[in-house]
Amino acid sequence: MKIAILDDYARAALRLADWSEAAAQAEIVAFDRHLTPEEMPDALASFEVICTVRERSTIPAGTLSRLPKLRLITVTDSRVRSVDFAAAAARGVVVSEARPPGETPPPSHAAAEFTWGLLLALVRHIPAEAASLRAGHWQSSLGLSLAGRTLGLVGFGRIGRRMARYAAAFGMDVLAWSQNLSAADAEAGGARLVEKRELFGASDIVSVHYLLSARSRGIVGRSDIAAMKPSAYLINTSRGPLVDEDALVAALREKAIAGAALDVFNQEPLPKDHPLLALDNVVLTPHLGFVTEDAMRRFYQGMAFAVAAYLRGEPVNLLPAT
Repeated sequence: MKIAILDDYARAALRLADWSEAAAQAEIVAFDRHLTPEEMPDALASFEVICTVRERSTIPAGTLSRLPKLRLITVTDSRVRSVDFAAAAARGVVVSEARPPGETPPPSHAAAEFTWGLLLALVRHIPAEAASLRAGHWQSSLGLSLAGRTLGLVGFGRIGRRMARYAAAFGMDVLAWSQNLSAADAEAGGARLVEKRELFGASDIVSVHYLLSARSRGIVGRSDIAAMKPSAYLINTSRGPLVDEDALVAALREKAIAGAALDVFNQEPLPKDHPLLALDNVVLTPHLGFVTEDAMRRFYQGMAFAVAAYLRGEPVNLLPAT
């Protein structure tokens, strides 16, 4: 029997969890690079168990049909539909959420902390200045101070509310917009509810914190970006398809906005020839918002627990086909 752990970029899966029960019965292979959709069927054809991390890899029906030995897939978040659950069920493949026993939902602070780090890096030009210093140069930019500026939050859930608290600590005004947000809820979270167009037009920094769904895909569109001030910045650490990527690239090229910080993209990993990589007014990171040692330990411990339970004939945390 063979167990695959996908997208273990940091080579941390086997050291952050106890896999001994599974290892006693199976060979465990941790892939430290992303398998493309074209590579996946051949690379995984001999595996009975596949463990996935968030939506780093997707397993659609076409791929499932080419994995004859597959019997179990573990996912780290039941809300992330990176697997075709119905196709898996039709083929007798069990889908289990990789959640340790008694585990509560993960906290939101890691993503908010990372977003705030990107915000500071963006408006103070930290990556560019650090690279310039190593190249022998000394100071070449003027940063933006945050006190008295306006932060606009698109989405006001757990992460958005935490961002509002950080903004208050830095002396910023906070605007918020979400499709179902009330003025009372915004005020309770330290923000003022405004219409979407007003948020984009009035904010010095816009940060996106929305769940991706059919309803929210492209929720930051061309007209929203066009409404931003030339001195304003856009940050997205939620999901790439929330933002019209082509419109954002065009705005950055034309200097219609001051810059952007992006941790998420329409296609991940980001292709080496992507136009964003040629721009000098962006800070780009490889989807690190949730990637802390604590979070990854939780994921890998959940995987090991779910796989061991399956091997005992007692699968846990089973997810429905729909």
